[in-house]
Amino acid sequence: MTLSRAAFYVKHYDLALTLASGQAFRWRRSGDAWTGVIGSRWVRLRQEPEAIRAETAAAEADWQWLRHYLQVEVDLESILTAFPDDPPMRDSVAACRGLRLLRQEPWECLASFICSSTKQIVQIEQIVGLLCRRFGQALPVPPGMDEACAFPTAERLAAASEAELRACKMGFRAPYLSGAARKVAAGEVDLSRLGLWPLEEARAVLLTLPGVGMKIADCVLLFAYGFQQAFPVDVWIIKALQQLYFPKRRPKLPRLRRFSQTHFGPYSGYAQQYLFHYMRTARKGRSIQRNLLTVGQHSVEP
Repeated sequence: MTLSRAAFYVKHYDLALTLASGQAFRWRRSGDAWTGVIGSRWVRLRQEPEAIRAETAAAEADWQWLRHYLQVEVDLESILTAFPDDPPMRDSVAACRGLRLLRQEPWECLASFICSSTKQIVQIEQIVGLLCRRFGQALPVPPGMDEACAFPTAERLAAASEAELRACKMGFRAPYLSGAARKVAAGEVDLSRLGLWPLEEARAVLLTLPGVGMKIADCVLLFAYGFQQAFPVDVWIIKALQQLYFPKRRPKLPRLRRFSQTHFGPYSGYAQQYLFHYMRTARKGRSIQRNLLTVGQHSVEP
């Protein structure tokens, strides 16, 4: 098998931060590379100082699909300078500089986030991996690499039984994914057109699907369609807004939503991802370290 190779020369791009930041759930680190699946292609990516090098197991004449997915042509520095100039955003950017938003295929993004409810990222990755292995089409991979499968189509998941979906560790999410798959497969919701609609109309359509609330709808609008006004609010973002912006108060969710819609400017979706990853990694790590130090101090014999 002959691998196809390409290089994308780009500055201010942190591949590891981007692929492990909770946007997508099919990437695995292997040595100095990341392997995953985009659409019907097995892909391996490597970071260089000012480039990303890519390999696929199929002949490629046009790499625009990967440019689009990685969003390598986005001017990240212009986006960062548009963030509000406040300490939480400055700290988030310092901790996560180079983090990008991916542009994912809408059905995979939607189905993955339906599976994400009340789950940690590693658990979501397990569920998505099981779905792909059991219901997805096998893809060509280089010799010696683990098997790879495409994300299952809405039609394939619509035909699966609830018991089969529950066998993928989905639990209560199984009927939601099944119901959403049936609606998409039947053409009741045309995901290919939502990106052409105004944000509120596109969100309203997504909210008609089983298992889709505001958070999941906004994740799909941001990560699949690039709506920068979409600001997904989950437990980490609630913590970020409360601790970083309202430390002496505990505003309710409607107040936090209104704040997010006005404070973070034209790239609020990007700002959300920086806050999300900052709270999950850098700030959480410091909090854990402080707690361990406190425990140690209290446990030391005089």
